[in-house]
Amino acid sequence: MTSTDIMLERVRAGDAQAFAELTGPYLSELRLHCYRILGSVQDAEDMLQETLLAAWRGIGRYEGRASLRTWLYRIATNCSLNALRASGRRPRPEPPEPPFEAVTPTRRGEPVWLQPYPDALLDGIPDTIAGPDARYEAKETIALAFVAAAQHLPPRQRAVLLLRDALGFRSAEVADILDTSETSVNSALQRARATMAAVLPVRDRDSAPLPRSAKERDLAQRFAAAYGDDDIDGVIALLTDDAWFTMPPATLEYQGPAAIASFLAQSSRYRGSRHTWLIPTRANGQPAFGCYVPDEHAGICHAHGVMVLTMQGMRISAITRFVDGGLLPHFGLPRTLPVRWSSRSGS
Repeated sequence: MTSTDIMLERVRAGDAQAFAELTGPYLSELRLHCYRILGSVQDAEDMLQETLLAAWRGIGRYEGRASLRTWLYRIATNCSLNALRASGRRPRPEPPEPPFEAVTPTRRGEPVWLQPYPDALLDGIPDTIAGPDARYEAKETIALAFVAAAQHLPPRQRAVLLLRDALGFRSAEVADILDTSETSVNSALQRARATMAAVLPVRDRDSAPLPRSAKERDLAQRFAAAYGDDDIDGVIALLTDDAWFTMPPATLEYQGPAAIASFLAQSSRYRGSRHTWLIPTRANGQPAFGCYVPDEHAGICHAHGVMVLTMQGMRISAITRFVDGGLLPHFGLPRTLPVRWSSRSGS
């Protein structure tokens, strides 16, 4: 009898500590899987807890025909798909708009209900979680652009793509996880790949600074200094010619230095002397900032969201701004700051 079999016997006897030891090594990767499906770090945490509850209740039915990891992915995937079905039956709120009359956008996209994912939650995920059949590199499937693109897929196609191309499960395993046939899996995968190829931006990933490198840190610090000082020319000088500024789920999207400069100028006029203060963090394997705006009447700054940078070469190719919505605690950042705090101190 293996150590896993012994642990399973303890769990089936009601040993909660044994259950925690048995499932603990998989929690980080399961949470990330739920996030890739749902696009929300808060929903991913909820689905992780539902997965653990379902696993605890159903451990007596686990027969060991698939690995424990595969069995847990089956539960997590189906919990997440059920959550998507439930949310699909509820009317979505109207996407937010800026609190001022914004300049005409480059385009109005579809609302994408997406949140950034704290890098701190990636700790403990082994580099080997993607199997030999994985189509994408692990760092690519964590990136904000990939997760955003995946949200354009129907739920079942999304699950198939992630299980097959991000995690490297074989088609037969995916069919078992989703209670369907291999033919259906391969058909869904083909459609999902075609959509991702059309939606996912083509980037020269090799030209981007290495994560957490001095070059990446320098570019992020120069952006923070310029943005925090409302130095619009300084921000624009750091962008690629085809850079995007987006604010999901708001549908306003601005591309190119001129369009982004116009939007930032209007935003600056609206805030007046209240400059945005930035605290460095990381999201989706990318440089990010907690954003704070001073209160007009009190000596504090309020959390105003999270901003994520996508880099290409030594330029910024995308700025994605998220409203707070309870995000900051997931990044270990406070909801308020004393007004005397300086953005330079956090850079």
